[in-house]
Amino acid sequence: MVLTDFSILQWLLLAACAIFIGMSKVGVPGISMIVVPTLAFIFGGKASTGILLPMHMLADLFGVGYYHRHAEWKYLWKLFPFAFVGIGLALWVGEVVNDEWFKNIIAILVFLCIGLMLWKDRKKEQQFFPDSLWFAASMGVLGGFATMIGNVAGPIFAIYLLAMHLPKNSFIGTGAWFFLIINASKFPLHIFVWKTISWETLTLDIVLLPAIALGAFLGI
Repeated sequence: MVLTDFSILQWLLLAACAIFIGMSKVGVPGISMIVVPTLAFIFGGKASTGILLPMHMLADLFGVGYYHRHAEWKYLWKLFPFAFVGIGLALWVGEVVNDEWFKNIIAILVFLCIGLMLWKDRKKEQQFFPDSLWFAASMGVLGGFATMIGNVAGPIFAIYLLAMHLPKNSFIGTGAWFFLIINASKFPLHIFVWKTISWETLTLDIVLLPAIALGAFLGI
């Protein structure tokens, strides 16, 4: 991948994606759903995840930096073990399917998460979320799988936090810490197992850092 090979349209799309990722980490989580299919279209399914992950990690730093005091760790410790199970399952799936199927799985996850967002919005006045271990387990495994395959676990994790009835700042702060830790754990897997992160992809992510920072500012 050579940065000078990108067209003006591709650079504009990449900049827009970076802005949306920055916004998604500090208060506008649903907007990042646009990013996943856009990058998959430009780079391919599996390759796009290696470009997107460091962008998320950079944006996570803005979210944690601004909301770190509001995290509710007791909910995170309940979720982490199940999320790692989901990551392991997705890691295996990513190894055994071809890129066409990988993109199909991403598409299914994107539509699933959009459906969850719409369902959550329609049911927001109802106290229906169960605060139980099986709920944390199902959300953790599904979220871990979704974040490894397509970096689209935001709506799934949002439903889990809504079940805990967290106020706005705690909602964002807890999510920021969760994804910073989860994304950091995925980083070596992308380098050594999937081999989707290289010096070239990291260079592109660093070039897009100002756009991510702009998105974080707009999101706050």
